[in-house]
Amino acid sequence: MTLAAAPLPVHDAAVIGAGPSGLTAAILLARRGLKTVLIAPAINATDGRTTALLQASVALLDEIGVWPALAPKAAALAHMRLIDDTGRLIRAPEITFDASELKLEAFGYNVLNRELNVVLEQAALAEPGLTWVKERVQAVEPAEDRVTIRLETGDTVTARLAVGADGRQSRVRAAAGIEVRQWSYPQHALVLNLEHDRPHQSISTEFHTPTGPFTLVPLPGRMSSLVCVVSPETAQHLLSYTDEALALELERRAHSILGRFRLASSRQVFPLSGMIAHQVAARRCALVGEAAHVFPPIGAQGLNLGLRDVADLGSILQAALARGDDIGSPQTLARYEAARKVDISTRTTAVDLLNRSLLSDLLPVQAARSLGLYAAGRIGPLRRLLMREGITPMAGRPKIFAGLAR
Repeated sequence: MTLAAAPLPVHDAAVIGAGPSGLTAAILLARRGLKTVLIAPAINATDGRTTALLQASVALLDEIGVWPALAPKAAALAHMRLIDDTGRLIRAPEITFDASELKLEAFGYNVLNRELNVVLEQAALAEPGLTWVKERVQAVEPAEDRVTIRLETGDTVTARLAVGADGRQSRVRAAAGIEVRQWSYPQHALVLNLEHDRPHQSISTEFHTPTGPFTLVPLPGRMSSLVCVVSPETAQHLLSYTDEALALELERRAHSILGRFRLASSRQVFPLSGMIAHQVAARRCALVGEAAHVFPPIGAQGLNLGLRDVADLGSILQAALARGDDIGSPQTLARYEAARKVDISTRTTAVDLLNRSLLSDLLPVQAARSLGLYAAGRIGPLRRLLMREGITPMAGRPKIFAGLAR
């Protein structure tokens, strides 16, 4: 008697995690022809934080059909202003980057996370090629020809590939045996939204202070989101303020450039840290977003980097499917690893160096930062190169974003 071969997995890809990266990945893979299952209990519909979606991310969201619903809820970032407020001996000149210099209406658009999550949820529920299993994952078990995902209900889901979009404590990453490098900073970020008397005129302003950036990013109307990076002690001190006292203190730190402030959301404080996975793919598992990399909220790079992961993964899996290749094979995963390696490492390093340069009292470090910003303000080709790289780096740029390279 011969034993029957085990049946192949029902799904091509199982995406675990329903943050913006996971939802986008699930929708994109389904649209690229893969039988896809999304496994996550629910979205976060109460997150008051915001995300600045740069043009490359907007292009991806437009491809999966969600940008038209998001656009009315977003504020354009047409100008990016950097102000050295360190008070140190060597200070950089103020510089403003203008999207029109790249023939763009805006570098990107700022949107509330809860608005982004809700629109993505609606698109995921309406996507015919996508199944959403609203359960928690208990275990991820990679094998030679499939990945088995065990749910807390006792049920199982099998797929040829597991996509880990399950955050910095990723079960998928752990199951794949992928190790990480982690580090922390002596900083906390105070995050909230503000109403203000003066219009922001689509200008995102980042003050560089001795404790880190103080960033005001436009929201629709006379509102902006704030990320204020300070010492842990100062963060706790600011949390103790009344709303009126905190608004006045934040207005002082912003030098009243937007007039009087009023708090428009609750306050949140997060310790700043960094993490980078040694690999983004192994054992029929691929990582996207914060399962693969985490760094401080500087320069609107976090989710945008994660969406570039998603775009690359979608292109590589679609090509593998068209060739009849195994989408979870070592060869397919090696292509994804190669596509993401340079982008992730260079972007993580750049954000880390910029953040540490603000904390350094060393004159050579201050001089180098100041000289770099001075050159960017005076040398047009360099300024335009920096703007293009800020939107999407040339290294490892996904094909969907190729038009933004020009």
